[in-house]
Amino acid sequence: MLQTHPPASATNDRAIVLVGLMGAGKSTVGRRLAARLHLPFVDADTEIETAAGMSVNDIFERFGEAHFRDGERRVIARLIDGTRKVIATGGGAFVNAETRALILDQALAIWLDAEPHVLAERVRRRDTRPLLRGRDPKAVLTELAAVRNPFYALAPLRITSYDAPHETTVNAILEAIGQ
Repeated sequence: MLQTHPPASATNDRAIVLVGLMGAGKSTVGRRLAARLHLPFVDADTEIETAAGMSVNDIFERFGEAHFRDGERRVIARLIDGTRKVIATGGGAFVNAETRALILDQALAIWLDAEPHVLAERVRRRDTRPLLRGRDPKAVLTELAAVRNPFYALAPLRITSYDAPHETTVNAILEAIGQ
């Protein structure tokens, strides 16, 4: 697991925000990480759906990605409320400059990094990703990685998410944050 280490004070009282491409395991790993740390877990996409009263797919189709990203930024700002928790973000959240600045300033961002072929295999299991509709997942994820990885690289921690049990990634995060 490739890791960088944040200052110890960055992990003690801040929300832990998982960022990375779709399929990196932000929600699944996030739930398990929260359980191991005895913290609440929040999935930003679920919160967006609740606030909007419709699915992420429906928001994309009806209003477009820009509208979705604006709502996503507002929801993440609400979730980062000074309490310690684990937050899984959508794949594009950290690309937004305002959202990224908020996360970097008020939380600990952890980039779950995975190779496009690993991500493609994971996302093939569900047809709920608006950016993948009718397209080859590996090709889309390779394109997204080229654009988004430089933004994700701004996160203080980078954990590689291999094609391995989720507990492997959780253990790597716990080690990286000294827990």
